[in-house]
Parts: sequence; structure tokens; C-alpha cells
Amino acid sequence: MAARKSFALRIDSKTYAAMQRWAKDDLRSLNAQIEYVLRDALRKSGRLNGPEEMAPDGLSEPDRKI
Repeated sequence: MAARKSFALRIDSKTYAAMQRWAKDDLRSLNAQIEYVLRDALRKSGRLNGPEEMAPDGLSEPDRKI
């Protein structure tokens, strides 16, 4: 598995609240939801280099909720 990086993310309060609600609806942490949305956008735009970079649901193994 690839090493994970951490960084600060600054977003407006309305976006934060909407992402938090979406994460709750999908039973994910806010961090996992943001990663899911980013990976999905990257996949749709053709910017991910292959299936090995992403699990079928867009999450790496440690982020999966069962």
C-alpha cells in the first residue's frame, strides 16, 4: 500500500458542513469522504493511472467500512 500523506485543508464552513452530512449519510469519516470524492473525480477525469491505485469503492483498504 502506498504511504499516506497528511496536509491542512482550508474550506468554507458551508462546504465543510455539506461534506460532513454526506460523509454521515455514507457512513464514512469526513476524511474518508473527502478522499473518496477526490479519487472519484480523478478517476472520472482519467488522471488515475490504473486500477491498482484505487479499490472498487474508491477507498484504500484501511478506510473501508464494513
